[in-house]
This record gives sequence, structure tokens and C-alpha cells, in this order.
Amino acid sequence: MNVYRLIAQATLSLATVILGGCNTVPDLLNRAGVEQGPYFTPVNFRGETRLPVEVQRVALLPVDGGTIASEESAAAMDAVMLAALQQQTRFELVVVSREECHRLFGASSFSSVAALPHGFLDQLASHYAVDAVMFIDLTVYKAYRPLALGFRAKLASVRDVRLVWAFDEVFSAEAQPMRNSVRSFYRRGDHPAPSDPLPAALQSPSRFGAVAADLMFRTLPPR
Repeated sequence: MNVYRLIAQATLSLATVILGGCNTVPDLLNRAGVEQGPYFTPVNFRGETRLPVEVQRVALLPVDGGTIASEESAAAMDAVMLAALQQQTRFELVVVSREECHRLFGASSFSSVAALPHGFLDQLASHYAVDAVMFIDLTVYKAYRPLALGFRAKLASVRDVRLVWAFDEVFSAEAQPMRNSVRSFYRRGDHPAPSDPLPAALQSPSRFGAVAADLMFRTLPPR
């Protein structure tokens, strides 16, 4: 069933609203899976006005789950973050695998708020020829309804060790603006959805996380 048919059904149901007064038009559109605003807008971030010219290559570290999520759950987010960052085309990405991270530093991931091994940034810079490092932490992980994911991310330059951008936000499927953003994401670009994409996204942390990652990395400073 396509979107136009869903809109038609919702429009026909308007008579029920007028006669019975039990529902609202937004309620009916939402039940029909018709995309509508408002959309979720992250607010808890800060960064430089523009990306520094010298930040051209960035090392993307594995997602750190800490005590919030298992390593398997955190690792499932690695590809999600990579895809979302590549869509932004802000800089060239160099992926640091969990295996390589463990080989170099003795752990498969590192939190942006934890103490780092001595010479961590310098070693990444020399080994991968990068100008900055992207840290990503899972701060909330609720894989079942009501689905919720929290991400904290930091982009740090390696030359003068400063924060270029920092982000910390929780994305909840209970929030209607976020549900609207999920529908919008999967109905545009490379993610066409012939019917309501929300139910499938709410059953998959990775699919829901793709929307969260897209919203997060859109807040990166522009070139």
C-alpha cells in the first residue's frame, strides 16, 4: 500500500473525527504511517564554527559500550557510525578495527571520558597519518520497546589536542519527533520504504541507530 493510498484513507477517516470527535487528524495520519513533523533536532552539542583546514583525515575508533552494552551490541554500531559519517563527507575516514585497537593499545575500544594510554593520540597520528580522532560512546542502550539509544561523541585534533566538536544526546522512540524523523529517514535517498518504516526500525537498534547517527553527525561543523 503506497503513501498516497494511506493519505486517502486518513482523509476519508476525517468524517469520523468530525462526527465523533474521538481522534485528531494528526492521530489518524500517524496511525496510517504518513510522515509529518515536527522532527527531532539535537541540541546538546558544541563545536567550532568550521572544521579546521588541517583536519583532513580522521581515525574512527570502535564504539565503546562501557557498562551500558555488551561488546557485541557496541560492535554492531561500528558499521552504522561509519555509514553515517561517510554520508556527511566532511573528511577522509580511517577505520580503526577492534582487533587493531586491541593489538596497539590492549583494549578493543576506548571511551571519550576515560584515561587514555600514554601516547595514544600520537601513536594513532603516526600509525594512521591522521589529523584527528573520533570517539563514540554508547551512553544509553535499550534494545527493546521503548527503544532508546544515547550517544556521546568527540572529535579531537591530534596536533594540539583540542576538541573540535562534542555531542551528547539520547534518542528515544517514545518521542513523537524522533518517530517522525525515523519515517523521514527511511523514505528518502537510499532508504526508500513503500509502507510505514517505523515498526521495523523500532525492532532493530541498528536501524534506529542509523537515524540517530545521521542526526548526530549532521551537527558536525561544516567546511
